[in-house]
Amino acid sequence: MVKDVDEATFQQEVIERSKEVPVIVDFWAEWCGPCRTLGPAIEQAVKDREGTVELAKVDVDSNQQLAAAFRVQGIPAVKAFVNGEMVDEFTGALPPAQINAFLDRVIPPPEKTPEELAEELNSNEFVVAGREAREELELSENPPTEAFKAWDEGDHEFALDLLQKEVEIAGDDPDRRDLLRKVMVGYFTELGPTSELAATHRRRLATFF
Repeated sequence: MVKDVDEATFQQEVIERSKEVPVIVDFWAEWCGPCRTLGPAIEQAVKDREGTVELAKVDVDSNQQLAAAFRVQGIPAVKAFVNGEMVDEFTGALPPAQINAFLDRVIPPPEKTPEELAEELNSNEFVVAGREAREELELSENPPTEAFKAWDEGDHEFALDLLQKEVEIAGDDPDRRDLLRKVMVGYFTELGPTSELAATHRRRLATFF
């Protein structure tokens, strides 16, 4: 979306609007050659983002107080507003690649759907290795069935406690210990990087390897 704004509409169309969607402001003038070069390029870049960002154009000749308020010393001057505040800017007619890089810094990445998060997790190498190790252990002579059952039922702390004990018991069986380690590392990955439970058991597990 591209719109012309002035001193009367700037507060509503830029400051307030940027609390809902990032707004890029292009300070320009009709007589400015670089402005005519930048204008179509930045308009196309904004259009390509399909509503995730908006462009507001300010004619500095007609809005000198506005240009002064935002310390516009040369044009074209482009400033990005997010949540009511200016967060980034550049001056001059940048090439399309740099315009796109600028917009990428300003626009927050789209939130992933639960399906996308699940797909990403399922393709994680540690998760995959952990699940393969679990399958091997399930076919072994002494599978840690109770631990796997607890994990599947959501009792993650109990499951990791049981697996930790299995690692201790398997001291003379390096192959079994390695399979248990892979299962636990896969579980740590599923719990996520901010999990205190995963961090605690990761430290405990490290003492055996």
